Amino acid sequence: MAEKILQIRNLRVTFETPFGQVFAVRGVDLDVEEGELLGVVGESGSGKSVTFLAAIGLLSSRARVTGSVVLQGEELIGKTPQQMRSVRGRLMAMIFQDPLSALNPVHRVGKQIVEMLQSHQNLTNKQAATRAVELLDLVGIPQPEQRSNQYPHEFSGGMRQRVVIAIAIANNPKLLIADEPTTALDVTVQAQILEVIKRVQQQFGTAVVLITHDLGVIARVADRVDVMYAGRNVEQGLVDNLYDHPSHPYTRGLLSSIPQAGKDRLTPIRGFPPNMMSPPSGCAFRTRCEFAEPSCEVDIPELKMFNDLQTACLRAHQLPSFQVRQ
Repeated sequence: MAEKILQIRNLRVTFETPFGQVFAVRGVDLDVEEGELLGVVGESGSGKSVTFLAAIGLLSSRARVTGSVVLQGEELIGKTPQQMRSVRGRLMAMIFQDPLSALNPVHRVGKQIVEMLQSHQNLTNKQAATRAVELLDLVGIPQPEQRSNQYPHEFSGGMRQRVVIAIAIANNPKLLIADEPTTALDVTVQAQILEVIKRVQQQFGTAVVLITHDLGVIARVADRVDVMYAGRNVEQGLVDNLYDHPSHPYTRGLLSSIPQAGKDRLTPIRGFPPNMMSPPSGCAFRTRCEFAEPSCEVDIPELKMFNDLQTACLRAHQLPSFQVRQ
């Protein structure tokens, strides 16, 4: 059995706002195994990014975080910002959604990689500069030696994202978190960036968490998938099992909304995600679920094994069969 690199248990994140508390994450449990690519999927506001920003210690002071996040046997919740700086980049790193804002516009890209290398390794300026060029070459940037002396604005969006990946993998972290890394890119460049991430995973044995709302991306690259809704896990399992026989109504709704050949129109999920200042009682998805019954208003479903998937639905065993793949 593969070693668990990351273990998250009962993670809760609450934001204090002038209008009241926002319950963004409400008891998330998940594991990331060594060398795997875990896809985390859900609508905007489901708590995907907040979960991992909490894990890596990048939330604002307005956030109250409780629960447990253990990275290679080391508890991260409760660490000081200074202690977390020694973890970020060395043990875990993050690829952000917007590479332009993730990069410093007044520093050359090579210097930014050098800074990351020297923050965790005892390298001379020459050694670090050489390694920076190697990393740019590794992520597929042509003429890496010349490019290392250029500024972020001289790169295209896809090339900037490659630079961000180079910075993230500079110190060979055990866990790489990619937060919507292809959202602002066209389809061709998106495929190239996903190929780079997959190559890093396979070449270095890096565990990768890919946060996305795109189930097509998950199908192409993920080993396992975790579906989130209203700050909780609703379904987890191998990606093939989830696509072949999803058991949670929300997962089924997401899959039904994917464009397919021969399908005249999309089937949207009715209603809207809940207001996280006052989440519904019981199952949060019940207000949008065609299979909801009175017990769904009272009991919060826990993840339980059903059809080779961990599913949080009280009625999973009663739902009609569902097929996505033809």
